[in-house]
Amino acid sequence: MAIPTIGTTSYPRFWFARICSTISFQMAAVAIGWQVYALTHSTFALGMVGLAQFLPMLCLTLIVGHTADRFNRKTIISICQIVEATTMATLALASFLHRLHPAGIFVAVSLLGAARAFESPSTQALVPTLVDESLVPRAIALSASANQTASIVGPALGGLLYALGAPIPYTLCAVLFATASILSSTIRSRRITPPKTPVSAASLFSGIHYIRARKNILGAISLDLFVVLLGGATALLPAYARDILHTGPWGLGLLRLAPAVGALATSLYLGRHPIHTHAGRKMFIAVIVFGMATVVFALSRNVLLSMGVLCVLGCADVVSVVVRSSLVQLETPDDMRGRVSAVNSLFIGTSNQLGEFESGVTASWFGIIPATILGGLGSIVIALVWMRLFPGLRKLESLSPNATKLDTPDVDPIESPQPL
Repeated sequence: MAIPTIGTTSYPRFWFARICSTISFQMAAVAIGWQVYALTHSTFALGMVGLAQFLPMLCLTLIVGHTADRFNRKTIISICQIVEATTMATLALASFLHRLHPAGIFVAVSLLGAARAFESPSTQALVPTLVDESLVPRAIALSASANQTASIVGPALGGLLYALGAPIPYTLCAVLFATASILSSTIRSRRITPPKTPVSAASLFSGIHYIRARKNILGAISLDLFVVLLGGATALLPAYARDILHTGPWGLGLLRLAPAVGALATSLYLGRHPIHTHAGRKMFIAVIVFGMATVVFALSRNVLLSMGVLCVLGCADVVSVVVRSSLVQLETPDDMRGRVSAVNSLFIGTSNQLGEFESGVTASWFGIIPATILGGLGSIVIALVWMRLFPGLRKLESLSPNATKLDTPDVDPIESPQPL
């Protein structure tokens, strides 16, 4: 894959750091998921992995957003990646000594969740400062390509290396997180440091009020929240691989790889051919396709068919991601991007973990297949309802800076935020 050259010379370093960090995270997801299921044989325990990652993000949302707007974002990212590297090194050592208990894994996952809570909004807010505004949709698409490239390599490596022993993927994760930290520390952006205003309830809640006052942003973020919450089939992949498709860790790696392949192809295409028309409509269509692919996956008993529909699922998901992320970043001023991105991460990023918990619980109640089918059908229903609730989002044409800024606020949440 060609190295992206848009924007400043720091963008390639950002891109490689994103690859290293995401490879590590994806490898860890495969290794941790398989190890937890091997130790417990419980879908509920798989759901608890998602909950353990979600709770720190939920508790820290308001703090991390304000931190990303007050301090150097690249420094925040670098520190978080050091914490992640240390956590993975600890898991590697505990696994090597055969002293790793499921409770210890949940603690480690919670630490990863806390680090990701700071890292994710800082990363989102950093992208627009590396390129001109007109290049933001391309930069986000190429950033997604880095994420998906890593999501292809990571699960495959995680599954293959775990077959050689749990300490091996954990050790490589630690090395890659440390590499990402070094790369992140060398990034330079054009951001002007905002005044160090005192921390107050109004400033902490301003990100929430900013989103609430802009219906297009609220609609896009809440749509993805509910869709991911209902359609979190990836949390059940260890159970599908082992009990339904009857494969080993390598099969789990391939299943996790499939959606990343589709997403990578789509993100590379969108990096060269940004969405210029019917952006809102295309996002809703993508969500409906996502739900349909989830249902087909639930009914599949063939590994190749399962991989195919997961690939389609990945294609649909990245269209929604690029439209939503471009809309949020273009419509938010730089001194608010940290707080808005933190709320976005809570609604979107952490909904993946909460969705994993929901999938694990419903699977333990109704069974793996019925729970996945219900999630896919629920995603389709949510998309149809949101098309009626947010007509402006459905009619959104372009992702150009001028087009997204037409979503005028009902109130001015920056000047006069009120506590919820």
